[in-house]
Amino acid sequence: MKGLEQITKDAMDLPPRQKIALAGFLLETTSIENDPDAEAAWDHEIGERIHAIDQGWVTGVPYSEVMTAAKRLLAQ
Repeated sequence: MKGLEQITKDAMDLPPRQKIALAGFLLETTSIENDPDAEAAWDHEIGERIHAIDQGWVTGVPYSEVMTAAKRLLAQ
């Protein structure tokens, strides 16, 4: 059986799209639903982000720009 270090090395050798698919799979199969600390941390983070936007400290990036940049990075 492979250890985490070897699995990580193998994953880093994957093409970009396969890395993203693997990451998505891992996130989907990792449950934090019953972790009150994680839920509280996310609630806090969301509140902080909303506050930063409301105060004008940060601005959003249009979805189309994010997707164009992501596609460009994946094509490398």
